[in-house]
Amino acid sequence: MIKWLLIAGVVAATLPGAAHAESLRCQNGIAAEGDSRLAVAYKCGEPALRDNYCAPVFYSGSPYQVPDPIASLYVPCIYTEEWLYERGPGELLAVVRIRGGRVQSITYGRQPH
Repeated sequence: MIKWLLIAGVVAATLPGAAHAESLRCQNGIAAEGDSRLAVAYKCGEPALRDNYCAPVFYSGSPYQVPDPIASLYVPCIYTEEWLYERGPGELLAVVRIRGGRVQSITYGRQPH
């Protein structure tokens, strides 16, 4: 019995945990994944820096990029924006990634990458 509990514990410990979505606490509310660009701008104000680019398209559920000749016929790229928020002394920078007009992710770090 103890052997099976030990095995079950080891298996449970090696399973990936549930992903936790990040959020960004701002003066007018909390920005989270799924929020619109307008909602983030209202809640958090203007970012310190903005960047936009055309992210490559990948095959559905795959790490493989769709080759340019095929991708350019259908969907050349996904318009992506990154907004950088400086949250004050001693705080980590927050990068809000927006795709399709909605927040895709919020990440924290000491420097943008």
